[in-house]
Amino acid sequence: MVLLSSVATYAQQSKGTLTVQPKVGFNIATLTNADGGDSRFGLAAGAEFEYQATDLLSISFGAMYSMQGMKASSDEGKATLKLDYVNIPILANVYVVKGLAVKVGIQPGFKVNSSLSAKASGVSASADLDGVKSFDFSIPVGLSYEYRNFVIDGRYNFGLTNWAKDVSVLGETMGEVDSKNSVFQLTIGYKLPL
Repeated sequence: MVLLSSVATYAQQSKGTLTVQPKVGFNIATLTNADGGDSRFGLAAGAEFEYQATDLLSISFGAMYSMQGMKASSDEGKATLKLDYVNIPILANVYVVKGLAVKVGIQPGFKVNSSLSAKASGVSASADLDGVKSFDFSIPVGLSYEYRNFVIDGRYNFGLTNWAKDVSVLGETMGEVDSKNSVFQLTIGYKLPL
């Protein structure tokens, strides 16, 4: 009880307030079970609403455009698998020290782009992918730090669903895919009271 009472004043916003936080940053994304794959760096941008339920706990939800996927390279050339989503993070934020929150929640995502681009021997090509699932689901966990309404947020999104089933490129089927999104995300935002 003493510990809980000592952290009860750690939230930056007052109990019962609602804020909106435009934010922008980047992803370091890859796919599980992708041997030899490299990370794809991409944009993360959107906004989140946050309701300060108690001095210790807030609930946030929003929409984030998220560039995900992976890169691969070999002696023959390079390829980039682009999987872009609009993610809907729904998070519980627990303020453990002043301005510092631990975050955990759920995140449904909706595919807006799926393509493959490759370059080999000076020749470039790109193609849309068929068979990529239109829905993705992940568990985001992370930390955020707020100072004077500026918020730095770092989280990891654990993918729970395979990103594709029977992927085909230019009509050629690659078969069942046992692979999930794996994304580190770092953003900076600014909280505006509503």
